[in-house]
Amino acid sequence: MIMLPRILLFLGGLVLVGALAIAWGARRWRTESEALFGRLAATQTAAPPGRVDFTALIDLPAPVQRYLRQVLEDGAPLITSVQLSHVGTFNAKEDGEAWKPFTSTQRVVLRPRGFVWNARIRMAPGVSARVHDAYVEGEGILRASMAGLADVMHLRDRAELARGELMRFIAESPWYPTALLPGQGMAWEAVDDRTARGTVTDGAQSVTLTFGFGDDGLLATVTATDRGRMIGERTVPMAWGGKFSNYQRRAGVLIPMDGEVAWYPPEGGSLPYWRARLTEVSYTFGP
Repeated sequence: MIMLPRILLFLGGLVLVGALAIAWGARRWRTESEALFGRLAATQTAAPPGRVDFTALIDLPAPVQRYLRQVLEDGAPLITSVQLSHVGTFNAKEDGEAWKPFTSTQRVVLRPRGFVWNARIRMAPGVSARVHDAYVEGEGILRASMAGLADVMHLRDRAELARGELMRFIAESPWYPTALLPGQGMAWEAVDDRTARGTVTDGAQSVTLTFGFGDDGLLATVTATDRGRMIGERTVPMAWGGKFSNYQRRAGVLIPMDGEVAWYPPEGGSLPYWRARLTEVSYTFGP
């Protein structure tokens, strides 16, 4: 019994050291996140004067025209940047299911194209993973850290990763749909009455995604045939895409509040790994 106070003191010390380490990691990650957000903001250039003009939609595929007329207001200013907050679940297991709750903030600029997603994924009670997923100045960035203390992944390049991050930027355009208007760098190709393909070239990268529209005319799916998926140490091209639903109007823009992202392996089926709802959205508009 004499040793019990010493044991309790030792355990209390371990708890204190652990708490201090977690607090330091959170502060370190916050500082590095703000630096990355600052780098994104520094890239933004002033948008030329322009407004939503429904008369300019005439040459777009029919489902794209119908969609843009629903979600935008004629004569409204163009979106130049947006800040988003999400709450959802993330599948942390590559070959099965291990859904973990997460919260995240994301900032997007439209000229030049770029975004930073900063997420906190709760892996276990008191233990969180921190994630940066970004496309800044044509560079793809993917970083994961345990509690902000030790990186378990830190990838950055201007090739395959950048291409995948550009795909993400385009796939998430339902949250900033003025990016799909004529004159914003999207080359459209009609497929059928409910489908269209869009191609964007950004620096050295060129990507094509397929846009699927529902019975209500709203954008329901955005898919790509060959986004690079990390499997172990390899990057494997695989079909990938997002689903959108629960449209609501925010600041005059009709946007989906719910989304899901999945891989579609060649053997069939789907592997969802991200499900979330928007909790906040804030737009900056051009002149």
